[in-house]
Amino acid sequence: MSEIVNESLKKAAKGTAIAFVGLLIYMFLEFITRVIIARNATQSEYGIFSIGFVLLNFFVIVACLGLHVGAPRYIAYFRGKGDNKKVKGVIFSSLQLSVIASLVCFLLFFLASDFLTELFHLQQSSVFKIFAIAVPFAVAIEILASLFRGFDRVHEKVYFRDVLMNVLKVLFIVSVIILGYSFLEMIYSYILSIVIASVAFIIYTIRKLSVVNSAGRDPMRKELLLFSIPLLATNALSMIIIWMDTLMLGYFKTADVVGLYNAAHPIAQLIEIFLLSLVFIYVPLASQLYSKGLIDEMRRDYAILTKWIFSATFPFFLIIFLFPEAVLNAFFGSSYAQASVALALRILAIGVFIHVFLGPNAVTLIVIGKTKLNLIDNSIVAIMNVSLNLLLIPILGIIGAAIASAISFAIINALKSAQIFRSHRIHPFTANYLKPVLTSAMLISIVYVSVKVFWSYTITLAMLIALGFLFFTLYGLSILITKSFDEEDIMMLQEMEKMTGITTSRIERLFRRFM
Repeated sequence: MSEIVNESLKKAAKGTAIAFVGLLIYMFLEFITRVIIARNATQSEYGIFSIGFVLLNFFVIVACLGLHVGAPRYIAYFRGKGDNKKVKGVIFSSLQLSVIASLVCFLLFFLASDFLTELFHLQQSSVFKIFAIAVPFAVAIEILASLFRGFDRVHEKVYFRDVLMNVLKVLFIVSVIILGYSFLEMIYSYILSIVIASVAFIIYTIRKLSVVNSAGRDPMRKELLLFSIPLLATNALSMIIIWMDTLMLGYFKTADVVGLYNAAHPIAQLIEIFLLSLVFIYVPLASQLYSKGLIDEMRRDYAILTKWIFSATFPFFLIIFLFPEAVLNAFFGSSYAQASVALALRILAIGVFIHVFLGPNAVTLIVIGKTKLNLIDNSIVAIMNVSLNLLLIPILGIIGAAIASAISFAIINALKSAQIFRSHRIHPFTANYLKPVLTSAMLISIVYVSVKVFWSYTITLAMLIALGFLFFTLYGLSILITKSFDEEDIMMLQEMEKMTGITTSRIERLFRRFM
C-alpha cells in the first residue's frame, strides 16, 4: 500500500506543481484583468462586465455537457484497463458532442441578448452579443484541455488556457486603454483573446494528440452522455450556487452594486487556488486507483493532499479575512474599500475556505461514480441558494448576497464530505491535520491583536505580503511544535526538490527530528 500511495503522491506532486503554476497564472491574470477593467471603467460598467462574464461562463458550462469532467475520467479509466479503442471513442465522441452543443448555446445567448438586457435594467444589448461570440471558442479550450488531462498531461492546459489566453487579455485590454478606446472596445479585446487562444489550441491538438486517428475506435456517445448529463446538471447548478448572487444583485439592485460586489467576489475565489490546482490532476490519478480497487490508497492520498493544500491556503485566507479593507484598497482602489464590501468579503472568504478545509470532496464523488448523488446535492443547495438570495438581497443588498453564498458553500461541502465518508470512509481529518490549526490560530491571533493595537498607519500591499509570510512561518512552527508530520510529507518534499532544484534536505532533517 505504502509504495502505491507514494507513487501516486509523486505523480500528484509533479502534476499539481505544474497545474498550480498554470492556475496561479490563470487566476492572477484573470484577476488582474478584472482589476484593470474596474479601475478604468465606472462601477456601473464593471457591473455590466461582471454580469456578462457570469452569463458567458454559464453558457460555456452548459455547452460542455459535463464532458470536460466525464471525458478525462473515462479516458483515465480505460487507460487503466488498457482499452485503447474505448479511449479513442471517448475523444471523438466528446469532440462531436461539444461542437454541436456550443453552436446551439451561442445562438441561444445571442438571440436572448435583448431579453437579458431588459432583465438586468441595462441600456444596450450589444455587450451580451459580444460575449455570446466567445461561447464556441471557450468550449473548445475547456474540452481540449480535458482530453489531455485524461492522459495525465497538464502542460497543454497551462500553455493555452492558463497562460496564452490570459496574457492576451491583459495585453489587449491595456492596449485598448492606452489608445483611449471606450468600455465596449475593452469587451471586444477580452473576447478576441479567447478566440485566438482557442484557434491556437485546436491547431496544436491536431498536430500533437497522435492517439486521435480514424481507425480502431468504439463510439462512446451514448455512454458518455449517460455519465456526463448528470455532470452537466451538476455543473450548471454549481454555477447557480457560485454566481446567482451576482445575477440577482443585477436584477434587484443596479449595475453599480454588482460592480461593488464583484470586487469582493473574485478575491474570495482566490482562496481556492491551491485546491483547484490539486483537483486538475487528482481526478485521473484517483480514477485509476479506483478502477483497480485500491480504496485504502485513495483514502491516504485524499488525507495527505488535503493536508498540504490546507497548509498552503490557511495563511492566505487569514490575510483576506483579517484585513479585508486593506486587500480591497490595494487591488480595486479606495472607492471599493467600503465597510459593506469588506464585510461581504469576510463572509464569502469563510464560505470558500470551508471547501478548502474539507478537501476535493465533489470530484471524489465523481471518481467513485456517484454523479447522481452529486446532482441531488447541487439541486438541493441551488434551490436553497436562490431562496436565500431572494430573501436577503432586497433587504441586505451585497451583505445578503454574501450570506446566501457562504451558507450554500458550507452546506454543499458538508453534504459531499459526509457522503464520501459514508460510502468509502474517505476524509482528511487525521490528528496531524487538525493539531496545527488550533496552535497556529492562537499564535496568529496574538499577531493580529498586536497589529490592530500598535500599528496606526495604513496597511499597504507590502505590509500584507509581509504579514502573509509571517502567518505562513507561524503555521510552520505550529506543525513543528505539534509534531504533525507523516512519512509521506518527507516524500513530497523530496519530489518538490527534484522538480524545483531547491534543496529541502534541511527541512527534511528538521521534520524527522520532530517526528
